[in-house]
Amino acid sequence: MKRLLIVGLLIIALITTGCGVFSLNGWLLPDDMEFLEVVESLDTPEKISYYMENNFTYEPNLYGSKSPYELWQVREGDCNDFACFGTFVADYNGYETWQILIYFKTTGYTHYLGVYNEGRYSFTDNKDYYYGFDTFREIVDESGKHTGQEWKSYKVYDYEMNIIEIREF
Repeated sequence: MKRLLIVGLLIIALITTGCGVFSLNGWLLPDDMEFLEVVESLDTPEKISYYMENNFTYEPNLYGSKSPYELWQVREGDCNDFACFGTFVADYNGYETWQILIYFKTTGYTHYLGVYNEGRYSFTDNKDYYYGFDTFREIVDESGKHTGQEWKSYKVYDYEMNIIEIREF
């Protein structure tokens, strides 16, 4: 009985922790011409968002994170998978990119955003595209409006997954 309770609690913990983590640092681009053609054609963050909206389905990823190539192959992923795909493709096409990990206040969930420098910041929240922000804090606040969640802290990672900003509420 105790073992069943522990297994049940572990499953609940996995489900409620939110998105996983995938580091683009050191990830090697696959030698797949069809994938490379897609990556090259998605030369703006807005096109990347549109592509994700029309080709990928949100599915919680409880057993780790997918690389951009794996997401492209299976077409299902969570917020970290989408943020990794978006930042990889944008970086490939010459954009400065970041990922923001948000910790929510009441639920314990975490959430990832892909962020792009287009003169002003833009971001993708899963598959939705938003433009016109001056700070990472503005982006986190905007994301909270769309999710209905209050955040308690966030971390901003550069493309190599180095933490460049931490903010506590």
